[in-house]
Amino acid sequence: MADILLIQPPIRDFYLTEKRTIPYGLTCIAAELMENGFTVEIMDALAIGKSRKIALPPEMNYLKTFYGKIDISPFGLFHAFKHFGYSYAHIGKTARDSGAFLVGISSLFTAYSDEALETARTVKAFHPRCRIVMGGHHPTILPETVMAENAVDFVIRGEGEAAMTLLAAALRDGREVSAVPGIVFRKPDRTLAVSPPAELEDLDVHPLPALGLIRHAYYRRDHKGAAVVMTSRGCPMNCTYCAVGGGTIRYRVRSRARVIREIETAVNHYGARFIDFEDENLSLDHDGFLALLDEITRRFQGLDLELRAMNGLFAPTLDATTIRAMKLAGFRTLNISLGTTALEQLQRFRRPDVRKATEAAITAAREQGLGIVCYIIVGAPDQSAQDSLRDLLYLASLDVLAGVSVYYPAPGSVDYARLANDDLLPERFSLMRSTAIPLSLKTTRRESVTLLRLGRILGFMRLLLNSGEHLPPVKPFQKSDLDPHGSRNVLGSTLLSAFFHDGRIRGMTPDGEIFEHNISPELALSFRDGLKNIFDFQNLQY
Repeated sequence: MADILLIQPPIRDFYLTEKRTIPYGLTCIAAELMENGFTVEIMDALAIGKSRKIALPPEMNYLKTFYGKIDISPFGLFHAFKHFGYSYAHIGKTARDSGAFLVGISSLFTAYSDEALETARTVKAFHPRCRIVMGGHHPTILPETVMAENAVDFVIRGEGEAAMTLLAAALRDGREVSAVPGIVFRKPDRTLAVSPPAELEDLDVHPLPALGLIRHAYYRRDHKGAAVVMTSRGCPMNCTYCAVGGGTIRYRVRSRARVIREIETAVNHYGARFIDFEDENLSLDHDGFLALLDEITRRFQGLDLELRAMNGLFAPTLDATTIRAMKLAGFRTLNISLGTTALEQLQRFRRPDVRKATEAAITAAREQGLGIVCYIIVGAPDQSAQDSLRDLLYLASLDVLAGVSVYYPAPGSVDYARLANDDLLPERFSLMRSTAIPLSLKTTRRESVTLLRLGRILGFMRLLLNSGEHLPPVKPFQKSDLDPHGSRNVLGSTLLSAFFHDGRIRGMTPDGEIFEHNISPELALSFRDGLKNIFDFQNLQY
C-alpha cells in the first residue's frame, strides 16, 4: 500500500530503446515526496521485456508504402507497430491494489500522450476514488488538451518535485489546491485555472532521485547496470525546433558535488556501470565539465564505467583536452549534434555553423580511439532534401556514423507555433514523432525515408571498413549471388554491390523474397555518385 503511485505509461511505436526510458523524473518527484513523509511506489509500465504487435493506427496508414515489408537486411527500417510494456488492465489493477489516494502519470512526449490519457482512464475505472494528476512536457505546454479528459483531475506544469508534494499535502489535509505552483484544475464552473509552470529555485537543495524505486534488473546494458544523470535543467539556446530553450524553464546547473553523489549512489548501491548524461548542455561550462570528468576518473577508477551523452553535445565546447578527459573518465563514443551544414537552414534553426569545431572534435576523438556519431536533422519546414543529402555526404567524408533524425514538431517550440499558424501541423498528436515522418513539405515523406535508408547504407559501409573489410565491387544485382546461408553482413554486401551499380535500395523478407524499397531515385543516385568522390571503389566504374 502507498499514499502515492507514480506511473510511467506504456508506449506504442515501431521500436523502443530501453536505456532511454529510465523514469528519472519520477524518481526525482518520489524522493521529494518521501522526504516529506509520504509513502510512494513507481509503476514503470515499460520495465518489462515484452511487446505485442498491434494494428497500425489509421492516421499512419500512409506509412505502409514505406514500411510495408519486413527487411532483414542492414538497410531495413521499421515494420511492426507494437504496444511496449504492461497492459492497461495490469496498470489499473496495480493502481487499485496500491490504495494510493493520489496517482501521478508522466506524459513526456506529445506523440505518446494518447497512451498517458488511456492510462488515466483505466486507473480511474479500476480505482475511482483516487485523484489523478498528470505532468511532463506535454501537459506543461498543452494543459487544456489534457484537462479535456475527465479522468484527469489536475495537471502540474513545469518541474514537479515541490508542486507534487504540496498537492499531495493539500489533498490529504482537505485544503484548496490553488496555491500549488504550476497547478491546473477545474473551477466550480468547469473552467480551468491555469498557473505558470513551476520552477525550482535551487536544484541542489532537493533530495537525490529515489533510485531504489527503479526496476534495475530491466535497465541493463551488456549485463551491466544502467543509470541516467542530469547535470542541468533548461537550455540557454533558442533553437527553433526545440521546446526546452526559449525561456519556458530557466537554464540552471547542478553543483558538481551533487552530481558526483548521484553517480556514487547509482554505482555503489545499484551496480550502475553504464551512465547516460541526458542533458545536451553537459559540456557548456568548459572548466566545470573538466572538473567533473577529473573527479569521475579519480573516484571510479578501475570500475570500467561507460559514459555516454546520447542526445549529442555542442561541438564548439569540445577541445582536445576535454575529449582526452572524457576518454579517461569512461566515454567510449562521442555524440555530436551537427544539425545541418546548410547556412540558410542554420539561420532558420537559429544555430551556428559548427563544422570546423566538429572536424576538430572528430580528429581529437579519433586520436583517443573513441567512436563518433554525428546527428543531422532532415525533413524540417523549408529544409530541402538536397541540403540533407549534402549533409550525409559531408558526414561520409568525415569517417563517422551518421545519425539521421527526422524532424517532428515539438509543442512549445518556435517551429510548432509557426506551423500551427500556417495550418501545417499533423492532424493528430500521435504523428508528432520521427518514425511517423510527420511532415511532407519542401522535403517530401518519400525523400525523408530515402535519407533514412541512405544513412543506413552509410552506416553499413562504415561497419565494413572499420572491421578491416573492403567495400564490395560494383555489380548488377543477380539473385544467384545471394547466399541463403550467409550472414546479415554477407547479405548487406551483396545488396550494397547492386546499389553501387544502379542506385536502387533492396531488402529481403525472412522467407527470402527480394524487393525494392519505395525511395526517391534521384536522391539515391546523387548519393551514390557523391560516394565515389569519397571512397576507394578499387578502380571499378559505374
